[in-house]
Amino acid sequence: MHDQRDRRPAGVRVCPCLPVPEAKGCMHRLLLETWGGFFIQGHQVGMEVAPHLKESLNKNFFDFLLTFKQIHGDTVQNQLVVQGVELPSYLPLYPPAMDWIFQCISYHAPEALLTEMMERCKKLGNNALLLNSVMSAFRAEFIATRSMDFIGMIKECDESGFPKHLLFRSLGLNLALADPPEGDRLQILNEAWKVITKLKNPQDYINCAEVWVEYTCKHFTKREVNTVLADVIKHMTPDRAFEDSYPQLQLIIKKVIAYFHDFSVLFSVEKFLPFLDMFQKESVRVEVCKCIMEAFIKHQQEPTKDPVILNALLHVCKTMHDSVNALTLEDEKRMLSYLINGFIKMVSFGRDFEQQLSFYVESRSMFCNLEPVLVQLIHSVNRLAMETRKVMKGNHSRKTAAFVRACVAYCFITIPSLTGIFTRLNLYLHSGQVALANQCLSQADAFFKAAISLIPEVPKMINIEGKMRPSESFLLEFLCNFFSTLLIVPDHPERGVLFLVRELLNVIQDYTWEDNSDEKIRIYTCVLHLLSAMSQETYLYHIDKVDSNDSLYGGDSKFLAENNKLCETVMAQILEHLKTLAKDEALKRQSSLGLSFFNSILAHGDLRNNKLNQLSVNLWHLAQRHGCADTRTMVKTLEYIKKRSKQPDMTHLTELALRLPLQTRT
Repeated sequence: MHDQRDRRPAGVRVCPCLPVPEAKGCMHRLLLETWGGFFIQGHQVGMEVAPHLKESLNKNFFDFLLTFKQIHGDTVQNQLVVQGVELPSYLPLYPPAMDWIFQCISYHAPEALLTEMMERCKKLGNNALLLNSVMSAFRAEFIATRSMDFIGMIKECDESGFPKHLLFRSLGLNLALADPPEGDRLQILNEAWKVITKLKNPQDYINCAEVWVEYTCKHFTKREVNTVLADVIKHMTPDRAFEDSYPQLQLIIKKVIAYFHDFSVLFSVEKFLPFLDMFQKESVRVEVCKCIMEAFIKHQQEPTKDPVILNALLHVCKTMHDSVNALTLEDEKRMLSYLINGFIKMVSFGRDFEQQLSFYVESRSMFCNLEPVLVQLIHSVNRLAMETRKVMKGNHSRKTAAFVRACVAYCFITIPSLTGIFTRLNLYLHSGQVALANQCLSQADAFFKAAISLIPEVPKMINIEGKMRPSESFLLEFLCNFFSTLLIVPDHPERGVLFLVRELLNVIQDYTWEDNSDEKIRIYTCVLHLLSAMSQETYLYHIDKVDSNDSLYGGDSKFLAENNKLCETVMAQILEHLKTLAKDEALKRQSSLGLSFFNSILAHGDLRNNKLNQLSVNLWHLAQRHGCADTRTMVKTLEYIKKRSKQPDMTHLTELALRLPLQTRT
């Protein structure tokens, strides 16, 4: 008849100590009693709330040490054979409980306790399992100062199913947190690496090497780091073992770049880039590249032109860029663009502007699928043109004039490749301003004409941060900026007076506006402000070495007549729109627009003109006609007119004020 225990379900394991009758000293019982008594509290909380239990814990633990040798006794060994369990598979069941007990004992313990524990380990033949728990439990500072002692114990220890490389890994984890004596550092590395490099199993090797890379980076130079990286490549390349160890390899990269902030030194490490080549899986490779670029942006303080850095980071950025496809999320594209732009901003060739432009040309070809990067490149090239202007103090030589035209051409051919409509509009305007500042007048006209021709393509709704919004307010903002620039743009001698303004007005007139929108009238009001400024003898601002229309025409009567004719056309459009608002639901809009038009005439018009004076009075009455005007605003406006009428040459406003009654709501 078989023993009852032989009928247990398959796979169930029993304690190998069970055959020992009434084994009061059973190490399993001691271990489980201690574990069960404290586990529910956690070692730190348990020691805080129940410090009196520590004595019981110490007693049980030392009893455990006395019975620990049972593991290697015939009874346990025979039982393991019966149950088909090998010792290397059985021993790893102990460390969680043992580590926890050691942590409880070592909690706030003096350094002398570590010495005592080391002595007990030596008496037990430097058992690897115990030694590992000691190194895992005590403070890293205590372990680090005794590093050479632990290495000696590790070398002499009885592995018995717990390999030495795991002990060196535990030692390495401590040395990552605390520094050993300076005189021992190289010897420690040599002793550890002698064991690590002999490991045949790639997983065992990389798990241990990953820990010691940090120690190497922390205390040694690029020479030693290069040696370690070369050894990792040597072990992980055969049979493509690296494919199963990407997390550990990523940690190695992170540790290296955490300690090497000087990227000229980092990329001079011969095996660094070959190490990156082990990341064959695209998603992992991109994550590693992102880590490198984040470190570069964080730690690179000064712009660089180091060819080693540039070539390496261009490769890294190209890897990130080439990962973009139709399925890539917008957030990921933004992150990649941010990192690549951070690199581009940190590249500077000083006064070698031609080399700088060549770099931007190369970057455009490499990063053409990321729109924010192209936008950054356009801004960078525009800034390069303005830096050239600054160096030459606005007096370009034949060479620099040709160079800024090359910059302008770069922007002109790059902008159409962008998809964002307002991005293109604003870049056309910005680039045109740069061209104008560098006396590239025909190129500036080309930018402005391109912007004007693009306006009809503006859709009614645009996507702003994932939400669809009406585009008219954005168009109004752009056009107001555009008008400010057009003031100083000189007319082309072959294209007639104010040709750009005329083209823009035609586009505004033909654009399909929303039915209940007043943006078109607000734009026309801004056009009136522009035309008023253009009629002045001297404009409010100029660009150095660019003759605006005030210099070209010099107050010519034909120019002023054309200007006035445009004003009349625009004003007619505004008045026509105001008439269409004479409906009950639109009276408030009519009142608001009427008062706005009145204020524009007051600020920019010559009210000594009888027609204009009468129009302003009519608009004042229109604003108040249906009781929709804000009385407080009307009162303040009238007070302003009276105050201004006291200034020299403004007496005509006194008569106007008398013709502007305030109406109360009835």
